[in-house]
Amino acid sequence: MSLKSSIAEAAGRSSYWFLHKFFNGGSSLPGKITLKLDPNILQAFSQKYDLVIVTGTNGKTLTTALSVRVLKEKYPQVLTNPTGSNMAQGIVTTFITAPRPKHKGLAVLEVDEANVVRVCQYITPIAFVITNLFRDQMDRYGEIYTTYDKILAGIKLAPQATIITNGDEQIFNTKSLPNPTIYYGFDHTEKGDYMAPANTDGLLCPKCQHILHYHLRTYANLGDYFCPHCGFARPQLTYAVTKLTELTPTSSTFELDGQEYRIGIGGLYNIYNALAAYALGRFLGVEQAQIKHAFESDERVFGRQEMIKVADKEVTLILVKNPVGLNQVLDMILTDPEPFSFGFLLNANYADGIDTSWIWDGQFEKLKDHAIPYFMTGGERYKDITTRLTMAGIELNTHEPDLTKVIDDIKQMPTRHVYLLATYTAVLQLRKELADHGYIKGGMD
Repeated sequence: MSLKSSIAEAAGRSSYWFLHKFFNGGSSLPGKITLKLDPNILQAFSQKYDLVIVTGTNGKTLTTALSVRVLKEKYPQVLTNPTGSNMAQGIVTTFITAPRPKHKGLAVLEVDEANVVRVCQYITPIAFVITNLFRDQMDRYGEIYTTYDKILAGIKLAPQATIITNGDEQIFNTKSLPNPTIYYGFDHTEKGDYMAPANTDGLLCPKCQHILHYHLRTYANLGDYFCPHCGFARPQLTYAVTKLTELTPTSSTFELDGQEYRIGIGGLYNIYNALAAYALGRFLGVEQAQIKHAFESDERVFGRQEMIKVADKEVTLILVKNPVGLNQVLDMILTDPEPFSFGFLLNANYADGIDTSWIWDGQFEKLKDHAIPYFMTGGERYKDITTRLTMAGIELNTHEPDLTKVIDDIKQMPTRHVYLLATYTAVLQLRKELADHGYIKGGMD
Protein backbone atom coordinates (compact mmCIF):
# COMPACT_ATOMS: atom_id res chain seq x y z
CA MET A 1 0.00 0.00 0.00
CA SER A 2 1.37 3.43 -0.96
CA LEU A 3 1.95 6.22 1.53
CA LYS A 4 -1.00 8.11 0.04
CA SER A 5 -3.28 5.12 0.48
CA SER A 6 -2.04 4.51 4.02
CA ILE A 7 -2.76 8.11 5.02
CA ALA A 8 -6.21 7.97 3.42
CA GLU A 9 -7.02 4.69 5.17
CA ALA A 10 -5.86 6.05 8.53
CA ALA A 11 -8.04 9.15 8.10
CA GLY A 12 -11.02 6.98 7.21
CA ARG A 13 -10.49 4.67 10.18
CA SER A 14 -10.22 7.64 12.55
CA SER A 15 -13.40 9.24 11.26
CA TYR A 16 -15.24 5.92 11.53
CA TRP A 17 -14.12 5.49 15.16
CA PHE A 18 -15.35 8.97 16.05
CA LEU A 19 -18.70 8.66 14.25
CA HIS A 20 -19.34 5.15 15.53
CA LYS A 21 -18.49 5.99 19.13
CA PHE A 22 -20.28 9.30 19.47
CA PHE A 23 -23.04 9.22 16.83
CA ASN A 24 -23.76 5.48 16.44
CA GLY A 25 -23.22 5.72 12.69
CA GLY A 26 -20.57 6.03 10.04
CA SER A 27 -21.27 3.64 7.17
CA SER A 28 -20.70 6.21 4.41
CA LEU A 29 -18.84 9.37 5.50
CA PRO A 30 -15.51 7.65 6.35
CA GLY A 31 -15.45 6.26 2.82
CA LYS A 32 -16.12 9.72 1.37
CA ILE A 33 -13.18 11.12 3.34
CA THR A 34 -10.91 8.29 2.25
CA LEU A 35 -11.87 8.64 -1.42
CA LYS A 36 -11.28 12.38 -1.24
CA LEU A 37 -7.70 11.76 -0.07
CA ASP A 38 -7.09 8.84 -2.42
CA PRO A 39 -9.59 8.29 -5.26
CA ASN A 40 -7.78 5.03 -6.15
CA ILE A 41 -7.92 3.53 -2.65
CA LEU A 42 -9.90 0.47 -3.80
CA GLN A 43 -6.89 -0.66 -5.80
CA ALA A 44 -4.97 -1.01 -2.54
CA PHE A 45 -7.38 -3.76 -1.45
CA SER A 46 -7.16 -5.74 -4.69
CA GLN A 47 -4.33 -7.94 -3.40
CA LYS A 48 -5.97 -8.51 -0.01
CA TYR A 49 -9.31 -10.04 -0.98
CA ASP A 50 -11.07 -12.32 -3.41
CA LEU A 51 -14.19 -10.31 -4.19
CA VAL A 52 -17.75 -11.42 -4.92
CA ILE A 53 -20.09 -8.66 -6.11
CA VAL A 54 -23.83 -9.00 -5.41
CA THR A 55 -25.99 -6.66 -7.47
CA GLY A 56 -29.44 -6.31 -9.05
CA THR A 57 -32.64 -4.41 -8.30
CA ASN A 58 -34.28 -6.35 -5.47
CA GLY A 59 -32.83 -8.73 -2.92
CA LYS A 60 -29.20 -7.55 -2.81
CA THR A 61 -29.02 -7.13 0.95
CA LEU A 62 -30.70 -10.42 1.84
CA THR A 63 -28.78 -12.33 -0.84
CA THR A 64 -25.54 -10.89 0.52
CA ALA A 65 -26.47 -11.76 4.11
CA LEU A 66 -27.48 -15.32 3.23
CA SER A 67 -24.34 -15.74 1.11
CA VAL A 68 -22.14 -14.66 4.00
CA ARG A 69 -23.89 -17.11 6.35
CA VAL A 70 -23.39 -19.89 3.82
CA LEU A 71 -19.73 -19.10 3.17
CA LYS A 72 -18.90 -18.82 6.87
CA GLU A 73 -19.70 -22.54 7.08
CA LYS A 74 -16.40 -23.07 5.21
CA TYR A 75 -14.47 -19.80 5.41
CA PRO A 76 -13.66 -18.44 8.89
CA GLN A 77 -13.76 -14.76 7.90
CA VAL A 78 -15.93 -13.17 5.24
CA LEU A 79 -15.92 -9.41 4.83
CA THR A 80 -19.27 -7.80 3.95
CA ASN A 81 -21.30 -4.57 4.16
CA PRO A 82 -24.30 -5.60 6.31
CA THR A 83 -26.08 -2.22 6.46
CA GLY A 84 -26.62 -2.13 2.71
CA SER A 85 -24.37 0.91 2.19
CA ASN A 86 -23.59 -0.21 -1.34
CA MET A 87 -22.23 2.80 -3.22
CA ALA A 88 -18.52 3.50 -3.61
CA GLN A 89 -18.11 5.40 -0.33
CA GLY A 90 -19.90 2.70 1.68
CA ILE A 91 -17.82 -0.05 0.06
CA VAL A 92 -14.60 1.83 0.87
CA THR A 93 -15.81 2.20 4.48
CA THR A 94 -16.30 -1.58 4.61
CA PHE A 95 -12.70 -2.21 3.55
CA ILE A 96 -11.00 0.42 5.69
CA THR A 97 -12.81 -0.57 8.90
CA ALA A 98 -12.23 -4.32 8.53
CA PRO A 99 -9.51 -6.14 10.47
CA ARG A 100 -6.46 -6.50 8.24
CA PRO A 101 -6.41 -10.10 6.96
CA LYS A 102 -3.26 -12.14 7.62
CA HIS A 103 -3.88 -14.08 4.43
CA LYS A 104 -5.93 -13.27 1.35
CA GLY A 105 -9.50 -12.77 2.52
CA LEU A 106 -12.93 -13.27 0.97
CA ALA A 107 -15.23 -10.29 0.52
CA VAL A 108 -18.90 -10.57 -0.44
CA LEU A 109 -20.17 -7.08 -1.09
CA GLU A 110 -23.54 -5.71 -2.07
CA VAL A 111 -22.88 -3.17 -4.82
CA ASP A 112 -25.30 -0.62 -6.27
CA GLU A 113 -25.94 -1.35 -9.95
CA ALA A 114 -24.41 1.92 -11.12
CA ASN A 115 -21.30 1.39 -8.97
CA VAL A 116 -20.34 -2.06 -10.29
CA VAL A 117 -18.10 -0.58 -12.97
CA ARG A 118 -16.46 1.77 -10.47
CA VAL A 119 -15.48 -1.12 -8.20
CA CYS A 120 -14.34 -3.32 -11.10
CA GLN A 121 -11.98 -0.60 -12.31
CA TYR A 122 -9.85 -1.33 -9.26
CA ILE A 123 -10.68 -4.85 -8.04
CA THR A 124 -11.34 -7.80 -10.35
CA PRO A 125 -14.02 -10.00 -8.74
CA ILE A 126 -14.01 -13.78 -8.88
CA ALA A 127 -17.81 -13.84 -9.24
CA PHE A 128 -20.84 -11.67 -9.89
CA VAL A 129 -24.16 -12.63 -8.30
CA ILE A 130 -27.06 -10.90 -10.07
CA THR A 131 -30.53 -11.12 -8.54
CA ASN A 132 -33.00 -9.51 -10.98
CA LEU A 133 -33.76 -6.28 -12.86
CA PHE A 134 -37.03 -4.40 -12.36
CA ARG A 135 -38.05 -0.78 -12.83
CA ASP A 136 -36.58 1.05 -9.85
CA GLN A 137 -35.64 4.68 -9.15
CA MET A 138 -36.26 5.74 -12.74
CA ASP A 139 -34.65 9.12 -12.00
CA ARG A 140 -31.32 7.34 -11.35
CA TYR A 141 -31.33 4.23 -13.52
CA GLY A 142 -33.82 4.69 -16.36
CA GLU A 143 -35.34 1.56 -17.86
CA ILE A 144 -34.11 -1.95 -17.06
CA TYR A 145 -32.02 -2.13 -20.24
CA THR A 146 -30.09 0.96 -19.18
CA THR A 147 -29.49 -0.55 -15.74
CA TYR A 148 -28.26 -3.79 -17.29
CA ASP A 149 -25.81 -1.83 -19.42
CA LYS A 150 -24.41 -0.26 -16.25
CA ILE A 151 -23.84 -3.71 -14.75
CA LEU A 152 -22.39 -5.06 -18.00
CA ALA A 153 -19.85 -2.24 -18.08
CA GLY A 154 -18.40 -3.71 -14.87
CA ILE A 155 -18.67 -7.34 -15.97
CA LYS A 156 -16.75 -6.58 -19.17
CA LEU A 157 -13.78 -5.53 -17.03
CA ALA A 158 -13.70 -9.05 -15.51
CA PRO A 159 -14.19 -11.56 -18.37
CA GLN A 160 -12.81 -14.44 -16.28
CA ALA A 161 -15.24 -13.94 -13.38
CA THR A 162 -18.08 -16.41 -13.02
CA ILE A 163 -21.58 -14.96 -13.39
CA ILE A 164 -24.17 -16.47 -11.03
CA THR A 165 -27.50 -15.15 -12.19
CA ASN A 166 -31.25 -15.58 -12.21
CA GLY A 167 -32.05 -17.84 -15.16
CA ASP A 168 -35.75 -16.92 -14.89
CA GLU A 169 -34.93 -13.29 -15.83
CA GLN A 170 -34.81 -13.08 -19.63
CA ILE A 171 -32.67 -9.92 -19.84
CA PHE A 172 -29.74 -11.93 -18.46
CA ASN A 173 -29.92 -14.15 -21.53
CA THR A 174 -29.65 -11.37 -24.13
CA LYS A 175 -25.89 -10.73 -24.29
CA SER A 176 -23.12 -13.09 -25.35
CA LEU A 177 -20.38 -12.92 -22.71
CA PRO A 178 -17.16 -14.91 -22.33
CA ASN A 179 -17.73 -15.40 -18.60
CA PRO A 180 -18.60 -18.85 -17.20
CA THR A 181 -22.26 -18.63 -16.17
CA ILE A 182 -24.32 -20.43 -13.53
CA TYR A 183 -28.11 -20.09 -13.79
CA TYR A 184 -30.62 -20.63 -10.98
CA GLY A 185 -34.42 -20.57 -11.07
CA PHE A 186 -37.69 -22.44 -10.48
CA ASP A 187 -38.91 -25.76 -11.88
CA HIS A 188 -41.58 -26.59 -9.31
CA THR A 189 -44.75 -27.10 -11.38
CA GLU A 190 -45.99 -28.92 -14.44
CA LYS A 191 -45.20 -27.05 -17.63
CA GLY A 192 -48.02 -25.09 -19.28
CA ASP A 193 -48.42 -22.10 -21.56
CA TYR A 194 -48.96 -18.77 -19.78
CA MET A 195 -48.57 -15.07 -20.43
CA ALA A 196 -47.61 -12.25 -18.05
CA PRO A 197 -49.91 -9.30 -17.27
CA ALA A 198 -49.86 -6.47 -19.79
CA ASN A 199 -47.92 -3.96 -17.66
CA THR A 200 -45.06 -6.34 -16.82
CA ASP A 201 -41.45 -5.35 -17.55
CA GLY A 202 -39.70 -7.27 -20.31
CA LEU A 203 -42.79 -8.72 -21.97
CA LEU A 204 -41.26 -8.80 -25.43
CA CYS A 205 -38.79 -11.30 -26.81
CA PRO A 206 -35.41 -9.53 -27.03
CA LYS A 207 -34.65 -11.34 -30.28
CA CYS A 208 -37.82 -10.82 -32.37
CA GLN A 209 -40.02 -8.49 -30.25
CA HIS A 210 -42.98 -10.91 -30.10
CA ILE A 211 -44.75 -11.42 -26.76
CA LEU A 212 -43.05 -13.98 -24.55
CA HIS A 213 -44.90 -17.01 -23.16
CA TYR A 214 -44.10 -19.02 -20.03
CA HIS A 215 -44.07 -22.72 -19.22
CA LEU A 216 -44.30 -21.50 -15.62
CA ARG A 217 -44.26 -18.02 -14.12
CA THR A 218 -43.39 -17.19 -10.51
CA TYR A 219 -44.11 -13.45 -10.47
CA ALA A 220 -43.61 -10.35 -12.64
CA ASN A 221 -41.56 -11.41 -15.67
CA LEU A 222 -39.74 -14.27 -13.93
CA GLY A 223 -40.16 -17.90 -14.93
CA ASP A 224 -39.54 -20.51 -17.59
CA TYR A 225 -40.00 -18.18 -20.54
CA PHE A 226 -40.02 -19.00 -24.26
CA CYS A 227 -40.85 -17.30 -27.53
CA PRO A 228 -43.21 -19.33 -29.72
CA HIS A 229 -42.14 -17.24 -32.72
CA CYS A 230 -38.31 -17.50 -32.80
CA GLY A 231 -37.45 -20.16 -30.20
CA PHE A 232 -35.71 -17.87 -27.69
CA ALA A 233 -36.00 -19.63 -24.32
CA ARG A 234 -34.70 -19.89 -20.79
CA PRO A 235 -31.21 -21.43 -20.57
CA GLN A 236 -30.55 -24.71 -18.80
CA LEU A 237 -30.66 -24.17 -15.04
CA THR A 238 -27.72 -25.30 -12.92
CA TYR A 239 -29.74 -25.15 -9.70
CA ALA A 240 -33.54 -25.16 -9.46
CA VAL A 241 -36.26 -25.16 -6.83
CA THR A 242 -38.31 -28.27 -7.57
CA LYS A 243 -40.97 -28.02 -4.87
CA LEU A 244 -42.60 -25.36 -2.71
CA THR A 245 -43.53 -27.05 0.56
CA GLU A 246 -44.85 -24.16 2.66
CA LEU A 247 -44.99 -20.37 2.43
CA THR A 248 -45.89 -18.26 5.48
CA PRO A 249 -45.27 -14.59 6.37
CA THR A 250 -42.26 -15.64 8.48
CA SER A 251 -40.78 -18.66 6.69
CA SER A 252 -40.39 -20.52 3.40
CA THR A 253 -39.79 -24.24 2.95
CA PHE A 254 -38.74 -25.63 -0.43
CA GLU A 255 -36.80 -28.41 -2.15
CA LEU A 256 -33.59 -27.82 -4.05
CA ASP A 257 -31.32 -30.50 -5.52
CA GLY A 258 -33.33 -33.19 -3.73
CA GLN A 259 -32.86 -31.56 -0.30
CA GLU A 260 -35.47 -29.67 1.74
CA TYR A 261 -34.46 -26.23 2.98
CA ARG A 262 -36.12 -23.68 5.23
CA ILE A 263 -35.37 -19.98 5.56
CA GLY A 264 -36.80 -17.90 8.38
CA ILE A 265 -38.22 -15.22 6.15
CA GLY A 266 -41.43 -15.14 4.13
CA GLY A 267 -42.16 -14.42 0.49
CA LEU A 268 -41.63 -16.28 -2.76
CA TYR A 269 -39.24 -13.55 -3.82
CA ASN A 270 -36.91 -14.37 -0.94
CA ILE A 271 -36.52 -17.95 -2.15
CA TYR A 272 -34.79 -16.49 -5.19
CA ASN A 273 -32.35 -14.79 -2.81
CA ALA A 274 -31.71 -18.10 -1.07
CA LEU A 275 -31.20 -19.75 -4.47
CA ALA A 276 -28.55 -17.17 -5.35
CA ALA A 277 -26.75 -17.74 -2.04
CA TYR A 278 -26.97 -21.51 -2.55
CA ALA A 279 -25.46 -21.25 -6.05
CA LEU A 280 -22.61 -19.07 -4.78
CA GLY A 281 -21.97 -21.45 -1.90
CA ARG A 282 -21.79 -24.46 -4.21
CA PHE A 283 -19.49 -22.52 -6.56
CA LEU A 284 -17.11 -21.91 -3.66
CA GLY A 285 -17.24 -25.48 -2.37
CA VAL A 286 -19.75 -25.33 0.48
CA GLU A 287 -21.57 -28.64 1.04
CA GLN A 288 -25.36 -28.99 0.98
CA ALA A 289 -25.56 -29.89 4.68
CA GLN A 290 -23.57 -26.77 5.54
CA ILE A 291 -25.90 -24.60 3.44
CA LYS A 292 -28.94 -26.12 5.14
CA HIS A 293 -27.43 -25.26 8.54
CA ALA A 294 -26.71 -21.70 7.41
CA PHE A 295 -30.22 -21.16 6.05
CA GLU A 296 -31.85 -22.26 9.28
CA SER A 297 -30.21 -19.48 11.28
CA ASP A 298 -32.82 -17.14 12.75
CA GLU A 299 -30.68 -14.02 12.43
CA ARG A 300 -32.64 -11.14 10.92
CA VAL A 301 -31.35 -8.75 8.27
CA PHE A 302 -31.42 -4.95 8.54
CA GLY A 303 -34.78 -3.64 7.30
CA ARG A 304 -35.82 -6.97 5.77
CA GLN A 305 -38.78 -8.35 7.70
CA GLU A 306 -37.25 -7.31 11.00
CA MET A 307 -39.47 -8.32 13.92
CA ILE A 308 -39.45 -5.58 16.55
CA LYS A 309 -41.28 -5.62 19.87
CA VAL A 310 -42.87 -2.23 20.61
CA ALA A 311 -44.74 -2.35 23.93
CA ASP A 312 -47.28 -5.15 23.39
CA LYS A 313 -47.05 -4.95 19.58
CA GLU A 314 -45.04 -7.15 17.23
CA VAL A 315 -43.95 -4.93 14.37
CA THR A 316 -42.64 -6.38 11.12
CA LEU A 317 -40.60 -3.71 9.35
CA ILE A 318 -40.21 -4.30 5.60
CA LEU A 319 -38.28 -2.23 3.08
CA VAL A 320 -40.14 -1.47 -0.17
CA LYS A 321 -38.84 0.56 -3.10
CA ASN A 322 -40.47 -0.45 -6.39
CA PRO A 323 -43.71 -1.97 -7.73
CA VAL A 324 -42.54 -5.58 -8.14
CA GLY A 325 -41.07 -5.76 -4.66
CA LEU A 326 -44.08 -4.01 -3.14
CA ASN A 327 -46.55 -6.40 -4.75
CA GLN A 328 -44.58 -9.40 -3.56
CA VAL A 329 -44.61 -8.01 -0.01
CA LEU A 330 -48.38 -7.48 -0.21
CA ASP A 331 -48.85 -11.07 -1.38
CA MET A 332 -46.66 -12.28 1.46
CA ILE A 333 -48.43 -10.44 4.29
CA LEU A 334 -51.83 -11.51 2.99
CA THR A 335 -50.88 -15.11 3.79
CA ASP A 336 -51.03 -14.19 7.49
CA PRO A 337 -54.12 -15.83 9.06
CA GLU A 338 -53.96 -13.53 12.11
CA PRO A 339 -55.43 -9.99 12.19
CA PHE A 340 -52.90 -7.21 11.65
CA SER A 341 -52.65 -3.44 11.24
CA PHE A 342 -50.97 -1.88 8.22
CA GLY A 343 -48.71 1.15 7.87
CA PHE A 344 -46.78 2.66 4.97
CA LEU A 345 -44.01 5.25 5.43
CA LEU A 346 -43.07 7.01 2.20
CA ASN A 347 -40.03 9.24 1.70
CA ALA A 348 -38.64 10.48 -1.61
CA ASN A 349 -35.03 11.38 -0.94
CA TYR A 350 -32.19 10.55 -3.32
CA ALA A 351 -31.60 7.13 -1.73
CA ASP A 352 -35.32 6.31 -2.07
CA GLY A 353 -35.77 7.69 -5.57
CA ILE A 354 -37.39 11.10 -5.81
CA ASP A 355 -40.20 9.89 -8.08
CA THR A 356 -43.07 8.36 -6.08
CA SER A 357 -45.22 7.41 -9.08
CA TRP A 358 -44.25 3.74 -8.60
CA ILE A 359 -46.76 3.41 -5.76
CA TRP A 360 -49.58 3.57 -8.34
CA ASP A 361 -48.46 0.19 -9.69
CA GLY A 362 -48.82 -1.31 -6.23
CA GLN A 363 -51.81 -3.64 -5.98
CA PHE A 364 -53.20 -2.13 -2.76
CA GLU A 365 -56.73 -3.07 -3.78
CA LYS A 366 -55.93 -6.58 -2.51
CA LEU A 367 -55.89 -5.26 1.04
CA LYS A 368 -59.60 -4.42 1.00
CA ASP A 369 -60.60 -8.08 1.16
CA HIS A 370 -58.56 -8.94 4.26
CA ALA A 371 -60.55 -7.13 6.97
CA ILE A 372 -57.58 -5.08 8.16
CA PRO A 373 -58.86 -2.97 11.06
CA TYR A 374 -56.31 -0.14 11.01
CA PHE A 375 -54.39 1.74 8.30
CA MET A 376 -51.70 4.38 8.83
CA THR A 377 -49.62 6.42 6.40
CA GLY A 378 -46.57 8.51 7.19
CA GLY A 379 -43.28 9.95 6.05
CA GLU A 380 -42.34 13.06 4.11
CA ARG A 381 -44.61 12.08 1.20
CA TYR A 382 -47.51 10.82 3.28
CA LYS A 383 -49.98 12.73 1.11
CA ASP A 384 -48.94 10.68 -1.93
CA ILE A 385 -49.44 7.29 -0.27
CA THR A 386 -52.61 8.49 1.46
CA THR A 387 -54.06 9.45 -1.92
CA ARG A 388 -53.05 6.10 -3.41
CA LEU A 389 -54.68 4.06 -0.62
CA THR A 390 -57.79 6.23 -0.73
CA MET A 391 -58.09 5.62 -4.47
CA ALA A 392 -57.78 1.89 -3.75
CA GLY A 393 -60.93 2.16 -1.64
CA ILE A 394 -59.16 1.99 1.71
CA GLU A 395 -60.28 4.15 4.61
CA LEU A 396 -57.32 5.57 6.52
CA ASN A 397 -57.34 5.76 10.31
CA THR A 398 -54.41 8.15 10.68
CA HIS A 399 -51.48 9.76 8.90
CA GLU A 400 -48.23 10.81 10.54
CA PRO A 401 -45.71 12.91 8.59
CA ASP A 402 -43.46 13.16 11.67
CA LEU A 403 -41.67 9.82 12.00
CA THR A 404 -40.65 10.65 15.57
CA LYS A 405 -44.31 10.09 16.51
CA VAL A 406 -44.84 6.80 14.67
CA ILE A 407 -43.92 4.72 17.72
CA ASP A 408 -46.76 6.31 19.70
CA ASP A 409 -49.15 5.59 16.81
CA ILE A 410 -48.08 1.94 16.74
CA LYS A 411 -48.88 1.57 20.43
CA GLN A 412 -52.46 2.69 19.76
CA MET A 413 -53.16 0.18 17.00
CA PRO A 414 -55.86 -2.41 17.81
CA THR A 415 -53.95 -5.55 16.77
CA ARG A 416 -50.97 -7.27 18.30
CA HIS A 417 -49.26 -7.65 14.94
CA VAL A 418 -48.35 -4.66 12.74
CA TYR A 419 -46.88 -4.70 9.23
CA LEU A 420 -44.96 -1.50 8.55
CA LEU A 421 -43.75 -0.97 4.98
CA ALA A 422 -41.21 1.81 4.46
CA THR A 423 -38.82 3.25 1.90
CA TYR A 424 -35.09 3.22 2.60
CA THR A 425 -34.57 6.55 4.37
CA ALA A 426 -37.83 6.06 6.29
CA VAL A 427 -36.45 2.73 7.53
CA LEU A 428 -33.29 4.50 8.69
CA GLN A 429 -35.22 7.26 10.44
CA LEU A 430 -37.60 4.87 12.15
CA ARG A 431 -34.82 2.55 13.27
CA LYS A 432 -33.04 5.52 14.83
CA GLU A 433 -36.20 6.38 16.78
CA LEU A 434 -36.58 2.75 17.84
CA ALA A 435 -32.96 2.70 18.98
CA ASP A 436 -33.32 5.98 20.88
CA HIS A 437 -36.33 4.49 22.71
CA GLY A 438 -34.46 1.27 23.50
CA TYR A 439 -36.50 -1.07 21.28
CA ILE A 440 -33.52 -2.11 19.14
CA LYS A 441 -29.76 -1.81 19.38
CA GLY A 442 -28.36 0.69 16.93
CA GLY A 443 -30.32 2.84 14.56
CA MET A 444 -28.23 3.69 11.55
CA ASP A 445 -25.57 1.00 11.74
